[in-house]
Amino acid sequence: MMFYAWLHGFILAFGLIIPLGIQNFFIFSQGAVRKRFREVLPVLLTAGICDSLLILLAVLGVSVVVFSFVWMKTILVIAGFIFLLFMGVITWRSKVSAASSAEIVPLSLAKTISFTVMISLLNPHAILDTIGVIGVSSLGYQGYEKVAFTAACLMVSWIWFLTLALSGRFIGLRDKSGKLLKSFNKISAIVMWIAAIYLIYTL
Repeated sequence: MMFYAWLHGFILAFGLIIPLGIQNFFIFSQGAVRKRFREVLPVLLTAGICDSLLILLAVLGVSVVVFSFVWMKTILVIAGFIFLLFMGVITWRSKVSAASSAEIVPLSLAKTISFTVMISLLNPHAILDTIGVIGVSSLGYQGYEKVAFTAACLMVSWIWFLTLALSGRFIGLRDKSGKLLKSFNKISAIVMWIAAIYLIYTL
């Protein structure tokens, strides 16, 4: 049964994390625009830690508390709507220079980490999916089975973020003009605005 619990967690987490959302776009773009891969590691580690925190909180039962109150979900959705609109504008306006490595105007390490934390922990989709789906799904397991389920979710999260960063790096090395990254930013902003509209629609 431990294997089935692990497989359940793996497939569930994979299905939730694959869709291209704000967090995925940001990690990919950072991999593409940074001159060295080690400069992406703070983003990768921050996103991984934040995601792990959400998963652990979900499995520990926070989802039961949060979704026991309808007004909590309403507040999350409204806050998420405003947040997504704002981040969409920021992303749309982000500048790309046709330098040797198509570099987006760099942020300081502190600002980069702060931005990563915001899009990870204040992202309503991440909260609703992680706590609402993973948390509720984990209620069917106990003991070592729950550990296996949780471990699979955590593993998928870290592997996916690493894959995104490496993929971004691969694209960035081949996009010397910066045109691809500029288009990528526009698509990312549009995705955020669509997600914001969809949130209000679901409310």
